[in-house]
Amino acid sequence: MKIAGFGVEAWLNAHEREATTDISQSSIAALTMAEIAALDDQQAPQEFYQELGAARLDYGWIEGSPEFKQLVSTLYEHVPADNVLQTNGATGANHLAIYSLIEPGDHVIALYPSYQQLYDIPKSLGATVDYWHIHESADWLPDIEELQRLIRPNTKMILLNNAINPTGSLLDRALLEQVVAVAQSVGAYVLADEVYEPLDATPFVSIADLYDRGIAVNSLSKTYSVPGIRIGWTATPSQEVADIFRKYRDYTMISGGVINDQLAVRILRHRDKVRVRNQELVARNLKILTNWVADEPRVDLIAPHSISVSCIKLNIPIDDETFCRELLKDTGVLLVPGSRFDIPGHARLGYCTDTTTLERGLALLGNYLRRFD
Repeated sequence: MKIAGFGVEAWLNAHEREATTDISQSSIAALTMAEIAALDDQQAPQEFYQELGAARLDYGWIEGSPEFKQLVSTLYEHVPADNVLQTNGATGANHLAIYSLIEPGDHVIALYPSYQQLYDIPKSLGATVDYWHIHESADWLPDIEELQRLIRPNTKMILLNNAINPTGSLLDRALLEQVVAVAQSVGAYVLADEVYEPLDATPFVSIADLYDRGIAVNSLSKTYSVPGIRIGWTATPSQEVADIFRKYRDYTMISGGVINDQLAVRILRHRDKVRVRNQELVARNLKILTNWVADEPRVDLIAPHSISVSCIKLNIPIDDETFCRELLKDTGVLLVPGSRFDIPGHARLGYCTDTTTLERGLALLGNYLRRFD
């Protein structure tokens, strides 16, 4: 089996520890353990730490604790708790779903460009992958007519990233219903990596609540600000699909970890508090970013709908990867070159870091762009 190098991860692995001002990441500023401990008004933080200290570090609940599965199921309208399977982040969930359902010779359609897992893992398994393109001229959205042209009688799966990394564009309910109609016409699965959910009033619907062959992938890494506990899940309305995943999951992981599960449950119990905290941060930082772009002649932006990734267009005379390397070396500011997502001339700017870091990063980036004046 051969697979392409993972562009964005290779870049971050090589450079994120060099950065002194990191505005490249796709998560919302991470919670500390102390902040997690303080989420419950009815329990003193020391009691929470005592619970963690008393935990027996065996394998724990294999598929995730019953409370975890129940809490995740409440995020959906049509997913019973038994159909929720805990994974090692959303990356583990994507891998599990694709590995479980895609075989050599299968035909799949993947939204492109988006998260690289969604097209390169199927390729590595011997599938034929056609791209359903997003277009900057259409606010980074795809054209449903292209999907209708790409679908085949033997199409096995359509793979989506909703919202889309790195552009922050969102497939709304009307477009998703059109995708479902296309998939239903040939009996294809639809997998949607849904880790990027809007944190404003923009309506969002999960593919698992629209389609009986829909597979939702999510995690606590983005919307819920705890990427470090590495907890994600698959969710589907189909018992048959969940049981297929169970079989393959036995070969890919045992459990998510006792302590990680406890932390995940605490986050999900108090998800409303976490969302309020993150809504305030995202709204504040998005205003800072859009105001900066409005005053920056060498940058354009199709603004995300309060989604924790953004993709800036760089109006500069050198390629984006060279620019990002020189920017990091000279200023300590880290972006992800758009070429790592097959979007040359752009860069991912993670505006949902803490506000102080964002303001410093934008000031340094703006000053650095003056070299091209």
